[in-house]
Amino acid sequence: MSAAPVFLSCAITGGMSVPGQSSAIPVTPDEIVGSAVGANTAGAAIVHVHVREPQTGRPAADLGLFKEVLAGIGERCDAIVQPTSGGGVGMSIEERARVVTECRPEMATFNCGSFNFGIFQVRPRPEMAAWEIEYLESTRDYVFRNTFRDLYRLSELFREAGTKPEYEVYDVGHLYNLQHLAEQGLVDEPFHVQFVLGVLGANAGTIEQLVHMRRTAISLFGEEAFTWSAAGVGYPGQFHLAATALMLGGHMRVGLEDNLRVTEAVRAGSNAELVEKATTLAPLLDRLPVGAAETRALLGL
Repeated sequence: MSAAPVFLSCAITGGMSVPGQSSAIPVTPDEIVGSAVGANTAGAAIVHVHVREPQTGRPAADLGLFKEVLAGIGERCDAIVQPTSGGGVGMSIEERARVVTECRPEMATFNCGSFNFGIFQVRPRPEMAAWEIEYLESTRDYVFRNTFRDLYRLSELFREAGTKPEYEVYDVGHLYNLQHLAEQGLVDEPFHVQFVLGVLGANAGTIEQLVHMRRTAISLFGEEAFTWSAAGVGYPGQFHLAATALMLGGHMRVGLEDNLRVTEAVRAGSNAELVEKATTLAPLLDRLPVGAAETRALLGL
């Protein structure tokens, strides 16, 4: 029996972390492009992209930066480039979706519900700028807003752009939100779900909760209606959930957006290091890592 294919996505820089957490986090467009290309070379078929202010490293949603990064990655490798539609604090859904409506990427992330998003427990480091410490602390009062009005509108904008959503579900209720969208005729099968587990304010990054989320999705949609992958936030959750996904027929996401360690004792020096570790797990569990072309076929892109 041949090994079942598995694709890996890499979340390159993130939109909530601050660069003072790790010198490996890419900041400028050139750094983000280079890190994405390195992750692709290491085995990531999908690169998930946020952008940052080049001078400060502050998370941003600037369309010009997105265009520069998407074009730069596209010129240097064949990875599926997957920008975020998460936007920034206070942005309208149209503003958040501009990267979809104006760049028309093959795929982009689609967040399925609102939740508290806290990163204030990140320990301040001496190399952090004052704004970084203030930014982390401000998330005590941050709600990542994705109302039903937002979800309806985003569904329309993705369809108009011809962009496939990756439905980001951080908690069980988000699957019921997705079921509601499907009942309204706003979801095209087969769709792709990303279980993002381990954010403070949402579901825990444990094997038990991933199994629960997967079972819930199957009960709502049927196993043939969707593909799925797992993103564990933090260490060792990132690799525990990657291994669980391999065993349960899912796909993997790693990257510096979600986790900064390659082992308990060693901080990752690059996204490529995290990708390399995850890809070594696949053949041990009888899964065959595939590239971007095969991933496009699996996702129906």
